[in-house]
Amino acid sequence: MSYYVYIMAKKYNTVLYTGMTNDLQRRVYEHKMKITPGFTSRYNVTKLVYFEEYEDINETIDREKQISLPDIFMKD
Repeated sequence: MSYYVYIMAKKYNTVLYTGMTNDLQRRVYEHKMKITPGFTSRYNVTKLVYFEEYEDINETIDREKQISLPDIFMKD
């Protein structure tokens, strides 16, 4: 099974969202259609700008944590 870390953006890349999933096509569709209420639907984050594929869920989780945007801004 494959797992994905992905980054989505608002139309002009002013808002970014980092996530992970085991079905990238389905998850991007859910964001675009605003199926799940939350951050991406509230801020109209609908454009996939980057993704990485992994075979190991633990590597996927670790990578998502590495590139998670709030963490970048909180580090010294």
